[in-house]
Amino acid sequence: MTPQTQPSVADPAPASASTLELAIILPTLNERDNLAPLVERIEGALGKTGWEVLVVDDNSADGTSDEARRLSLSDPRVRVLQRIGRRGLSSAAIEGFCATAAPYVAVMDADHQHDPQLLVAMLASVKAGEADVAVASRFADGASMEEWGRPDREKLSSVANMLARKLTGVDLSDPMSGFFLLPSATARRLVPNLSGIGFKILLDLLATSETPLKVKDFPMNFSARRSGESKLDRAIALDFLAGLYDKSFGRIIPTRFALFGTVGIIGIGVHMAILYAFLLVAGTSFSWSQAVATFGAMTFNFWLNNFLTYRDRRLKEPNRVFWGWVSFIAACSIGAFANVAVATTLNDRGLHEVLAALVGIGIGSVWNYALSSRFVWGRY
Repeated sequence: MTPQTQPSVADPAPASASTLELAIILPTLNERDNLAPLVERIEGALGKTGWEVLVVDDNSADGTSDEARRLSLSDPRVRVLQRIGRRGLSSAAIEGFCATAAPYVAVMDADHQHDPQLLVAMLASVKAGEADVAVASRFADGASMEEWGRPDREKLSSVANMLARKLTGVDLSDPMSGFFLLPSATARRLVPNLSGIGFKILLDLLATSETPLKVKDFPMNFSARRSGESKLDRAIALDFLAGLYDKSFGRIIPTRFALFGTVGIIGIGVHMAILYAFLLVAGTSFSWSQAVATFGAMTFNFWLNNFLTYRDRRLKEPNRVFWGWVSFIAACSIGAFANVAVATTLNDRGLHEVLAALVGIGIGSVWNYALSSRFVWGRY
């Protein structure tokens, strides 16, 4: 009897004759119109069986989750995880790693900037042991970004790649790529130590592995987005730096608290600027100037924390922004009271003024961070 050949992921075959081999994770936010055409492109590249698409949606306002469910009714290869109260590409990829039984997993964007045709060669390379991770690169020889039309982003990516290589110790052309493939077991082995912060999950994986992962680049024709708006905004550079910090020092001081503290330090400068502006320019009394400066610094801190520290939980709707701001002012007022009370008590008991003040600031900062995380951004 002639032995049967196991159908590959790229060969059409009856469902009963093919096993699940590859899961393609699509982290989505407002990608409704892109899903159906992308599934068609994936089928054109991989064939009819042996793969699944796992849409991990951050509760998109445009109904992306509903569209994924509509597709799955007639196509069991499409599954969806709708996340409520959780956001971010990295954390979406992590949940996808843990939600599939496929032995190999790929992460790619749903906006059609990544070409599914590359999945065939990437999967073959990892299966053959040529690489631990196959990366679709925008900067490898033969790659192109002409269709993207964003030379400013190209320069930013080049600088970020240099920093990332120093952190990971892995020599590859595009460690910030959002299109890569690896064994699911490798991904899940690294999951417990991943930070899940921001958008650069590949950087997180490479930096977390105790032994350098063998990486192979695949030149990519990086295309323009098909429809919708990019999930990356002006905070992406800061987000990337936060990821670098987390992998370097995050175990000493949690990254979100470090960001919160950094915002607080900047807020001190804002406070002093407002204080002296009212004292010297407006000629108001110190008490009024101090009150306005305090209120202004709190408002500034809320805005910057919403933009940076809690970017993955950002408040956007006007009513949530307003009540979040009110809650933040209330939380910081309590923290300020705790600061003064602790510092005064310690000073009365003989502790030097500077040391007492520093302890008070520390207590107030931790208090503000805890209350803000829970009652301003946590509930949303």
